Amino acid sequence: MALEKMGSSVQWLLLVLLSGLMLVCRIAEGDTHYYDFVLKDTNFTRLCVTKTMLTVNESFPGPVVYVHTGDTAIINVQNEGSHGVTIHWHGVKQPRNPWSDGPDHITQCQIQPGTSFTQKVIFGEDQEGTLWWHAHSDWTRATVHGAIVVLPTEGTTYPFPQPDGEEVIVLACWYDADQNAELEYDLIHYNATTPESDAYTINGFPGDLVACSSEPAYSLVVDYGKTYLLRIVNAAMNSELFFAISEHNLTVVGTDGTYTKPLVTNYLMITPGQTMDVLITANQTPSYYYMAIRQFVTIDSSVPDFTNMTATAILQYRGNYTPPASPSLPTTLPTFYQLDAGYNFTSKLRSLASPEHPANVPQNVTTRMFITASINLVSYTFEGIIVPHIASTLNNISFMDPSSSILDAYYRHISGVYTTDFPDDPPSFFDFTGVDDLPSAITKPATKVKVLNYNETLEIVFQEQIYHPLHLHGYTFYVIGSGYGVFDNETDPQGFNLVDPPERNTVTVPQNGWVALRFVANNPGVWLWHCHLDRHLTWGMDTVFIVKDGGTPETSILPPPAYMPPCQDPSPIVLEDFSDSVKAW
Repeated sequence: MALEKMGSSVQWLLLVLLSGLMLVCRIAEGDTHYYDFVLKDTNFTRLCVTKTMLTVNESFPGPVVYVHTGDTAIINVQNEGSHGVTIHWHGVKQPRNPWSDGPDHITQCQIQPGTSFTQKVIFGEDQEGTLWWHAHSDWTRATVHGAIVVLPTEGTTYPFPQPDGEEVIVLACWYDADQNAELEYDLIHYNATTPESDAYTINGFPGDLVACSSEPAYSLVVDYGKTYLLRIVNAAMNSELFFAISEHNLTVVGTDGTYTKPLVTNYLMITPGQTMDVLITANQTPSYYYMAIRQFVTIDSSVPDFTNMTATAILQYRGNYTPPASPSLPTTLPTFYQLDAGYNFTSKLRSLASPEHPANVPQNVTTRMFITASINLVSYTFEGIIVPHIASTLNNISFMDPSSSILDAYYRHISGVYTTDFPDDPPSFFDFTGVDDLPSAITKPATKVKVLNYNETLEIVFQEQIYHPLHLHGYTFYVIGSGYGVFDNETDPQGFNLVDPPERNTVTVPQNGWVALRFVANNPGVWLWHCHLDRHLTWGMDTVFIVKDGGTPETSILPPPAYMPPCQDPSPIVLEDFSDSVKAW
């Protein structure tokens, strides 16, 4: 009898130990989630216009991907649409796995109609909050996008009081016509710009302040006294946006899949590519209240070419009351040209920098880069006439997408696809904030990349004339400083925040100003740097960082999957390689 009891005790102890071991493995490796993304041409009606557009699972915005920190998602992308596409997992670090990052002709080529591609999306152990996914070919991301919710590891919780509910809010654009067809037309007609959207949308709807607003506005129903976590994504193509909710304060607690110190505000400024986690408490008189967005316009006020409208949704309290004839608009929503409002909001953000969520700001820099982002002109001869062509540049290089994948060329040692001489500095220095005394430097259309050693520590200063939201694939970085005017490398570093700077994957550079950031190049692979205004990406404002392996299997790129979509056609987002003179604008 005693032996039986001893045997039972041993079995119970082994079971406990096995369960604990399984829990440790679960924490170390995370779970694997499976999703099917079916791309289809789907009919939608907005602004009294019905159009056919490519969507995922026939929804606009697309489905939400839910994971926990450290998990992996296996996503089978089936293209039943009419044209090729790639999918990028924006903000997901994809440790050692650039094969599923997604940008067209950078890490893969398009998934053609009638084919499929299974992507392995690996989430880092230090990412929690809201990220998103979107198409990364042509301008298809206008309709192919959705949110990613990265929940805390099971058994842990948020670094703020548990909200009573959560809601994903996707801000996007609506084009009455086919934006890709319009883009193709604009690119082959000289002096043309790029498509301008006809409206903004909140969770797929422009709201009830637009002409022909017969479609219902999006509504968020809340209970008085409860607090809600809003997961906000700016999926707009070319517009930084202001966001506010009438008579309600907002508390920012996270950005780009990282936590921040709580910031109480009555409006947000969010750029394309960015995400924000925001708390709102339903503490006003039960009624209907507008949440609203409008463009933060940083171009000259004399230029009328922007989407001049305010999109709305409704915050609706549950209960018995008489609804107002019209909800109240937020008086705190900044006006289109309120530059100070945009910069002041961004400058207040700080990392949480707690023991559980530390700010590991690099202190010892090994490589410094100074990168100017500009809008230039390419001059070439067409039928005997000198014709200007708009180009966007980084350090006077307008990026040309190659005819094959840069990642494949790097991994397989294929020459002739790119060169490794992207410059650390612009070709000349001058007053980057002015339009006088411009140098006669030659803008070069080229496929130039920057190669980094594993664990190299970078400090990059971006200098610009107009606002650009710049996004780095495969990484987050610390925004250690920003300001107006030309960066002074003697005095400006004295004000760098090396204690609790915000950690981002997409950063906005102030108009006529600069921004400084740092990160450690510890994720081997091929990673795209680009402006997240698709207009500027189309014109060539991007480059590629190649981070070399670290010398061990654990610090090296993972092997490629058994199947990658083959490269059939050159990327349509490419600046023609004109041989005539190309002068800085």
